[in-house]
Amino acid sequence: MDQGQDQPSLFVGIDISKAVCDVDVHGSSDRWQFTRDGERLTKLQEQMRVLKPALVVLEATGGLETIVAAALAVISVPVAVVNARQPRDFARATGKLAKIDKIDAAMLAHFASALQPEPQTLPDEDAQRLRAVYERRRQLMEILRAEQTRLHSSPVYVRSDIQDHVDWLKKRLAETDKDLTKLIQNSPLWREKDELLQSVPGVGKILSFTILASLPELGSLSHKQMEALVGVAPFNRDSGAFRGRRTIWGGRATVRVVLYMATLRATSSNPAIKAFYERLKAAGKPTKVALVACMRKMLTILNAIIKQKDSWKEAFT
Repeated sequence: MDQGQDQPSLFVGIDISKAVCDVDVHGSSDRWQFTRDGERLTKLQEQMRVLKPALVVLEATGGLETIVAAALAVISVPVAVVNARQPRDFARATGKLAKIDKIDAAMLAHFASALQPEPQTLPDEDAQRLRAVYERRRQLMEILRAEQTRLHSSPVYVRSDIQDHVDWLKKRLAETDKDLTKLIQNSPLWREKDELLQSVPGVGKILSFTILASLPELGSLSHKQMEALVGVAPFNRDSGAFRGRRTIWGGRATVRVVLYMATLRATSSNPAIKAFYERLKAAGKPTKVALVACMRKMLTILNAIIKQKDSWKEAFT
């Protein structure tokens, strides 16, 4: 099918699973499946060259989507990788509650046509490697926490085995930190950003790793856009006569968790955050509300520092 100038724009949804991927073209009967091997991906590229879609939407599926997104990026097809909750909420709003792969692909295509999310530029190989190593570090941390919890609640006769695993995990974490540091130090751009970030009191290597790997947009957006992206922007919960408390939700949870811990430290070590936190508490704000407000302030500071390329000392003292 060749798309002429007067042909309508085509929007494609691809539902990705471990076994197969389902493809749906919105507003047509074109539907097919493929596997994520080299031959099938080449066939997908050929089909997309013919279709010339205005946009292809994929769900973020823990990395399974990366090879498909990369294959489409090679042939300059616009691709948007969206948080899984967005199309789920869209499906509920349109009354489509069943979860079947073919329906998921059709819903993604419909979502692409209706909302037309912004296509993303695929990270280069170095950025993908940094993100992969960081993600592995996060996985190791989750396993370590689980094993440390088991260590204190398990029978005596298995504790030695668990302790051995805990020791091994700590060693692997240290090695992974060295790998991340090496990747950052080998890149002039990342090295500069890392130095700027860690110049801020309360910001350590973990938050810096997290931002470089999972928040590359820092410094390129407004502070309001950054708040929404990370998920620390407050949203109203008002309906009719009901007036609910403003809450935060969505965004990049991995970044938000690490930012929270760094902000908690900053309330005692960072003069700007400390003064702001104490002012909010003196005004009667609950601790959690005050901390979230401090997270927004910390994010604003970090965004400004990267945007202006000024260290903490140069910009805030």
